[in-house]
Amino acid sequence: MVIRTRIRAILFNLTLYCVTGAAVTFFTWHSINGDRGLKARGEYERRITALNGELDGLKTDKANWSKRITLMRTDSVDRDLLEEEARHLLARIGPGELVIFLDGAEKR
Repeated sequence: MVIRTRIRAILFNLTLYCVTGAAVTFFTWHSINGDRGLKARGEYERRITALNGELDGLKTDKANWSKRITLMRTDSVDRDLLEEEARHLLARIGPGELVIFLDGAEKR
């Protein structure tokens, strides 16, 4: 009887320590290697940097388009802008003209 009680007390404590150690190990591993862990912070910072660069480019595009739209909304339309847009939409050029097509960023 006494031996069973002591074995039970030892096994209960040993089981409690093992379960607690496993839980601590689980949470520690996930806090370092998990989706929101310490190692994921570098990836998030790289992604934030890339998205901020893309945002800056989009802001520049928006400013360019806003400027062009304001030129077309005023009472007197900019004739060069109107001619450029008409030629672009109609794909027409004059008989003695040379057209050089640029990428979208360099075009406007």
